[in-house]
Amino acid sequence: MRFKRAATPLVALFMSVTLFAGCQSVQPPSVSEPQGTVDTPNTTTQNEPAPQTNKETPRNETLYINGLQWGPPTNFNLLSGNPAFPVNYGNSRELVYETLFMVNQLDGGLEPLLGKSYEWKDETTLRIELNADAKWSDGTAFTADDVVYTYELGKKYDINWSSFWTYISEVKADGAQAVEIKLNPDNPNKLTVLDSIELIPMLPKHIWEEIEKKNNNDLTAIRKEVNENPVGTGAYKLHFYNDQKITIARDDNYWGQKLFGKLPAPKYITHVIYKDNAAGDLAFKSGQVDVSQQFIPQVWKMWEGGAAVKTYLKDAPYYLPGSMPSIFFNLSKAGLDNADVRRAIAMSINYDKISELAMSGYSAPMQPSLTLNSDAESKYIDQNAIKSLQWTTDIEGANALLDKIGAKKGKDGIRVLNGTRLGPFEVECPYGWSDWNAALEIVAQSAKAIGIEIRTKFPESPVWTNDLQTGKFDIIMNTPAGGVSPSQPWNRAMTIMYSKGVAPLGEMAFWNWGRYQNDRADAIIEEIPSVSDEAKLKSLYTELNTIWLKDIPSIPLMYRPWVFDTVNESVWKGFPSEGDGTNIPPQISMDGAGIKALYQIHN
Repeated sequence: MRFKRAATPLVALFMSVTLFAGCQSVQPPSVSEPQGTVDTPNTTTQNEPAPQTNKETPRNETLYINGLQWGPPTNFNLLSGNPAFPVNYGNSRELVYETLFMVNQLDGGLEPLLGKSYEWKDETTLRIELNADAKWSDGTAFTADDVVYTYELGKKYDINWSSFWTYISEVKADGAQAVEIKLNPDNPNKLTVLDSIELIPMLPKHIWEEIEKKNNNDLTAIRKEVNENPVGTGAYKLHFYNDQKITIARDDNYWGQKLFGKLPAPKYITHVIYKDNAAGDLAFKSGQVDVSQQFIPQVWKMWEGGAAVKTYLKDAPYYLPGSMPSIFFNLSKAGLDNADVRRAIAMSINYDKISELAMSGYSAPMQPSLTLNSDAESKYIDQNAIKSLQWTTDIEGANALLDKIGAKKGKDGIRVLNGTRLGPFEVECPYGWSDWNAALEIVAQSAKAIGIEIRTKFPESPVWTNDLQTGKFDIIMNTPAGGVSPSQPWNRAMTIMYSKGVAPLGEMAFWNWGRYQNDRADAIIEEIPSVSDEAKLKSLYTELNTIWLKDIPSIPLMYRPWVFDTVNESVWKGFPSEGDGTNIPPQISMDGAGIKALYQIHN
């Protein structure tokens, strides 16, 4: 299956939709093929994509990628809700439209881009100094008015970044090269505002004001704009696209040469649109693709066969963790409403088998926590304080726990607790999500060994979504707030545990799907966004983890990378890897601080 990102309350709003319509694959040229002619890109903006003549680019000047676009591009309009590569919202993609800062997956920090620096002027005001060198690709200066305009588009229309206005009361210019973002006094959440400065792509006011006027400020009409010549501040411009590929060309007048010290190495970047993973993997292994963001089963077999393939980590799990797909309990179900029963299920699960069979070994050994086992997140927890509460696979211990609470096995081998038979319980995820399906089969098999009956249920995705949100499930799988952002791990903890504003069972809920409720957990989740003292943060997160480890409203099954960053160095060499001293994260060379890889790779 393709890489799955499940719905989460904030991330679902951040992410654009990837098309999965059928398409034809295309073969990039080999290094030895003759170099083609490069033409000037079409500069019109209209409601239908204009036909274009195929434009070949020199192989040794072109970086080929796959796994980010699965259907023919329809538009490059950020306000459409469904723009094609490289105009993306939700991953801090910096190729054409840039954000103010770049998030770094390795340490969670924010690095300068259009923003030069930021500081909390007081408890409710974030002040950002802008980079005075920044310009749009048409030569116009990038200023504070562009920042204010872009933020206010989210206030004016219902678009991807509108949700930030829940936490913001005002964005105003402080001269041409600085802006101030005022927190909403009724909802002062510093973490989400920091998310906004690395997530919202800046749009040129002088271009989009005219587009608004032309469409009478009608968002429906604005969304139909193809925007096939997007004017951004990024290092690349749109060069060519058809149903088989999208090519962007380097802007040799890019303002960021001073910031990065030079221009990015690839003169062109081409995203090839393959019909499925198999076709993409074949092209990648043969060196026709340089950077792959696809799930590749048993990736090590590629380099064992001699291909110049590399992952960020040299050994298993090969990829850095970015999310934790988990199962959530319906806490109103008899039997599952008992924390000891939930702990016994957690102790029964064979996590090694899930990693090996469902994830090709790409998941490190499970260390139950609300945080990822990464440097950026694990620093928030006193690991010694929670160690005694963390579970491991322990069938004997799980059986002993169930015996202790009086859950006795019946003639059929299934336990009964206080008159309630422990099963059958259904555990659910969408049909066809093969890695998740395999993981839940292992959960069901594991539970059987301790006398709890769990049956798998794999409905179509829309049914699963409805069951998840309305609470129509016994146990259900989803990813709580995956992704890399300044608001982690708070965002994940909120998604799992925060009860305020969650609709009751039978109505739609967009987080806390099991309807967990704990007043102290709610209070901690509300307090964390206003705390800057590191010791205090560590204390709060440790207490929150302790509550979660005792109550177990969810069980993480695996670690999963946010993106699969696998590279083939047949043509381009020098991609970042663990321990290389560069601090460049494996964010596919084009998201957040991962874009710095474009400045160090070479032929």
